[in-house]
Amino acid sequence: MGWCDDPHDANYNRPLRLPARAGHEDLLRADGVYDVVLLLDHNQRPRVRGHGSAIFFHLTRDKADPTAGCVAISHEHMIKLLPRLSRDCVMIIR
Repeated sequence: MGWCDDPHDANYNRPLRLPARAGHEDLLRADGVYDVVLLLDHNQRPRVRGHGSAIFFHLTRDKADPTAGCVAISHEHMIKLLPRLSRDCVMIIR
């Protein structure tokens, strides 16, 4: 499973099956950061090519580990937070 981040591909900013020719993020990673991943509503409806691919809310390996534009928290905190989330939740990123 992957996520297309190639603005020139018809699947831009959508999930896709791997292997794929288009530029993509591999969602099956050995480091486990995508073992729990939620898609935040960025550039989804409408999708505008070149306005940035998805922002994921996922796990982090280490508290000091930066992401590539996503939001990441520890497994411990994610497990506490997940039962409190709903489709209507709003995340404010500061």
